[in-house]
Amino acid sequence: MRMMMKVTIPVEAGNKAFKDGSLARVLQGTAERLKPEASYFVTDAGERSALCFFDMQDSSQIPGIAEPLFTGLGAAVTLSPVMNADDLHKGIAAAMSS
Repeated sequence: MRMMMKVTIPVEAGNKAFKDGSLARVLQGTAERLKPEASYFVTDAGERSALCFFDMQDSSQIPGIAEPLFTGLGAAVTLSPVMNADDLHKGIAAAMSS
């Protein structure tokens, strides 16, 4: 299932992780594990944030995805299923036929 993960890193924890190099290591490791179709890095409400879009095969992957971000960066992590335009059209067609 296509997922969107939003990662929000508190300022103080992010500053510490930036200075000791763990910010880059944790984010790189996450990208290597997820192989996202797209990743965007933004500020949100004054905090470092990332939006990653990736395919999750099974919900049992959640701890392996989120724990390095929780423990390594003190991040808040939100996972949401998402659709692209093709998925939306397919879903609308299915909903209209039922």
